[in-house]
Amino acid sequence: MMRLLIVAAAASLLVACGEKPQTATGARSDAPAYTGTGKAYAEKGWKQGDKASWESQLKARGANGQNEYQRTN
Repeated sequence: MMRLLIVAAAASLLVACGEKPQTATGARSDAPAYTGTGKAYAEKGWKQGDKASWESQLKARGANGQNEYQRTN
């Protein structure tokens, strides 16, 4: 029983040492959303980097097509 416990402890230590470091790669998440992605997919009337136009687009989107209460009445 003691030998099994020692083997299990040694195996768990070896598994922990083999873990690879996790690094952040890919898109940056610290940029504000209104700065855009630089791609061609943009809503009409929205200018990338303009916070006021971003907010107006969000208000219009929330008021028109994504308000379930208005759509069901």
